[in-house]
Amino acid sequence: METEKKTHSRSWLRSPTGLALCAFLAIALFFLMTEHRAHFFGALPWLLLLACPFLHFLHGGHGHVGHDVRTGRAEGRPDPKQGGES
Repeated sequence: METEKKTHSRSWLRSPTGLALCAFLAIALFFLMTEHRAHFFGALPWLLLLACPFLHFLHGGHGHVGHDVRTGRAEGRPDPKQGGES
């Protein structure tokens, strides 16, 4: 039987270069947020309004029910030709 040596491969983020990059990005993000906080919060209402059409299409509109192909009317709704509720 051969014994296999397990090699420990370190991820790139745990290397000295990866840790330095993460520290640099954290510091840059901190200064970016502290210096531009007013711009961000000023644009936040507009960003929420811009998200509305995206969410509208993402969730399928205003909750329209499906249409029956044979009758051409909405499923679950009464047929007006039959005089009211079915």
